[in-house]
Amino acid sequence: MKRFYKETAVEAGDGGFRVLLDGKPMRTPAKAVLVVPTEALAEAIAAEWRDVPDKAEINVSHLPLTRLAATGIDRVPSQRARVVDDTAKYAASDLLCYRASGPDSLVKLQADTWQPLLDWAAAHHGAELAVATGTTFVTQPHRALAALRGAVAAHGDLALSALYNLTHIAGSVVIALAVSAGHLPPDKAFAAAQLDEIYQLERWGSDPTATERHGNIRRDIEAGARFLALLGEARLKG
Repeated sequence: MKRFYKETAVEAGDGGFRVLLDGKPMRTPAKAVLVVPTEALAEAIAAEWRDVPDKAEINVSHLPLTRLAATGIDRVPSQRARVVDDTAKYAASDLLCYRASGPDSLVKLQADTWQPLLDWAAAHHGAELAVATGTTFVTQPHRALAALRGAVAAHGDLALSALYNLTHIAGSVVIALAVSAGHLPPDKAFAAAQLDEIYQLERWGSDPTATERHGNIRRDIEAGARFLALLGEARLKG
């Protein structure tokens, strides 16, 4: 589908702010009016559509904020418990808890990058996760898993859409929660999530496929972080 509108705008309405295309409210794939709770997020979504070149094909991959909002409106409310579970379950095998046994440079890099995030989760959420070395699986304390599930469930539907994506991309609910809380900027979230891969690429060199993959991951993490930041306090339920 090519660009079919000339103007974009934002309008305050019941329950938040709507994005307008040629004066008509934008709708989600399920035909709901796209309403978000903050003007800043609505303006950013409008800007995505404004930046689509005239007569160009509309590529949804270039509209990450729109996609996250639409998912949070269309899909999360009807299956909220499942989305919470699918996000929180990463705590049982969180990336940050599994460390290499060597070489020493990688062991140190993981400890320096990942352990402060686990310490943050323990201090901020009361979730003390255990760490394993090598291929050993570690069973996490029930109390820690419950605490992180509670932190995930505290997010509203729109924020949960972004948190779910961040968790799956990073392989870590701790990273996603740290981004949501504003504790971890997107560039450091990317570095933490892709630490092992970046380490190997720096040692052995990159290739076009890896470069493209990393670019996509970086953009997705940046979009999720920006979405949550634009939601601000509205990301939390109630």
